[in-house]
This record gives sequence, structure tokens and C-alpha cells, in this order.
Amino acid sequence: MGHRARRNGHRRHRVLRDEFLPVLHQRRLGHGTDIRRHWPRHRQPEADAMTFAPLLRRLRRDRSGVTAVEFALLIGPLMVLLTGAFDLGYQSYVLSVLQGTLSDAARRASVEEPEFMTEGDTTEERVAAQIRQQLASVAPGANPQVTIKNYYDFSGIGNAEKLMTDVNGNGRFDYDDGDCWLDTNGNGEYDLDAGRGGIGGANDIAFYEATIEVDRLLPIHLFTDADAAVSLTAKSAFRNQPYSAQAVPPVLCGERR
Repeated sequence: MGHRARRNGHRRHRVLRDEFLPVLHQRRLGHGTDIRRHWPRHRQPEADAMTFAPLLRRLRRDRSGVTAVEFALLIGPLMVLLTGAFDLGYQSYVLSVLQGTLSDAARRASVEEPEFMTEGDTTEERVAAQIRQQLASVAPGANPQVTIKNYYDFSGIGNAEKLMTDVNGNGRFDYDDGDCWLDTNGNGEYDLDAGRGGIGGANDIAFYEATIEVDRLLPIHLFTDADAAVSLTAKSAFRNQPYSAQAVPPVLCGERR
């Protein structure tokens, strides 16, 4: 029994030695030493496990690169959103300058003999020159297109001429039924737009519309389906000063058949 017990004890000792020797050997060599060079060839798989196991554990616990990965995922959409926000802000600013300049020009033109600081053969050209002058620093190269119409009153802006008599009561103008209308533009015909060209006369409503095309502040069109330039439109309506009596438009009627 004594010999068998000693033999079993030696066997257990060898098993424990084989299990704990890599750990003890690693401690003896130090963490910076290549353990594979100090192990025999038939023990190389164990040496490989001892070398890579701590590295794998450190990589599994390491969270230092998580922020960089999240930032890489978000930077693309974030840049598109910021570019769009800056572009919308720029458009809003240019539109505010355009609207303010157009309103100022419309106010100047509401008197009988308006005076402008800019030159031009027509009121439209003078207003366009004033807008171009104001936008030179924020939207260089912008070429405003200005149109001016005048109406008898504010209710006529963008609407058809007023129907005075509706014979059949259908709410529409019927020339053959003898319907009558207020010929505000003086052309002798019923029009779906009651306005006429120019600033009009005393007490008339002058309606101004200015349109410009400006390049985008940032190249957002390279990342989206947007155009490289954007169109901005400003509108303004002013009643001309009562420097004389307002012309009263005639009432005309169709011919009953």
C-alpha cells in the first residue's frame, strides 16, 4: 500500500505541476517575456494559450474605443444636418434683406413723384437696382427680377375682377347671360387677374414681387437632391398716397343671347 500510495502521489503531483507550471513560469519570466521561447516544442500549444489568453481578456474588457466608433457612425448624418441648418439660416437672412429692401422701395414709390437713390428707366429697374445694391455683400451676383401690378383695392390682389351681376346665380361670369363685372384694369374684358401693369395712380394698391436666385452657402447639393442654387421671392403691397382722386373703374356687362 505504501508503494502504491507514493506512486499515486507522484502522479497527482505531475498533474498539478502541468496545470500550474504555465502560471508560475509566466510570473517568473515576467509579462514582457515571450513565453514560447522557454517552453519545449511539445508544450507550444499551452504557451500560445498563455500568451493570448490575457490579451483576449483585456480586449474583451476594453471600452476605450467605443466613443470613436459611435462618433464615426454619427459624423456623416450630423454633418449633413449642420450643413442644411447653415444653408437654411443663410437663405432666411438673404430673404429678410430682400423683403426689407423691397418694402422700402415700395414705400418710396407710393408718392406722386418718387425719388430713388438708384438709376433706371422704369420703376421696376430702379427697384431692382436698389435690391442689387443691398444684396451685394450677402449675395453677390444676384440679379433680381421685379414685377409691379396695381389693383383697385387690396381684395383684388391675385383674384378675378369683381362680379357685379350674376344673372343665373352660378357664381361664375357668363358673358352670354349678360353678367356684369367691375373692369378694374380697364381693358374691356373680364379677367381672372384684376391687376394691371405699373404702380397705378392715387389710392391704388401697388403690388411688388421680386425674385432672385442665389448660390447655396455650403455645397449641400453634393449630398442631397437639392439644386446648387435656390430661388427666393419677396412680395409687398402698398397703397399709393392720395395725391389726387382715385379713378373709379367702369361696370361692363355681357350680351344676353
